Amino acid sequence: MAEKKPQTLANYTRWDPLYHFFALPVFLLLAIAGLVHFIWRPGLHSALMFIVAVALAIVVSKLRTYPLKVQDRVIRLEERLRLSSLLPEPLRSRIPELTQGQLVALRFASDAEVPKLAERAISEKLSPADIKKAIQTWRPDYWRV
Repeated sequence: MAEKKPQTLANYTRWDPLYHFFALPVFLLLAIAGLVHFIWRPGLHSALMFIVAVALAIVVSKLRTYPLKVQDRVIRLEERLRLSSLLPEPLRSRIPELTQGQLVALRFASDAEVPKLAERAISEKLSPADIKKAIQTWRPDYWRV
């Protein structure tokens, strides 16, 4: 098995080439072509082609967003459990103050730095992007798609 490259702020984003660079562009181009066809040759047939093309583009994008939302929910649960074991007692009661975005961003922080970063996230209301920028030692997440 090939060794995985350490994750950082610069390379943590996951791209699925078949989805991002083939399927999604094809369906978006199909929707645009359907609109152009409808403009050039208005009629029931071209209108239906356009509607079907737009529906397909929506389906393709939803097929991607629904699993990501489920992953975010699982990450939120994992991080709440992780934080409850890593944070000092006074800070544990404040875990519910973290937003879903903050929890998802904190998953990249190492166990050693997560207590201080979680405290900063709560007190300074850090955005997920700011949390990721503040991480010194990244805890990789290779499973996210």
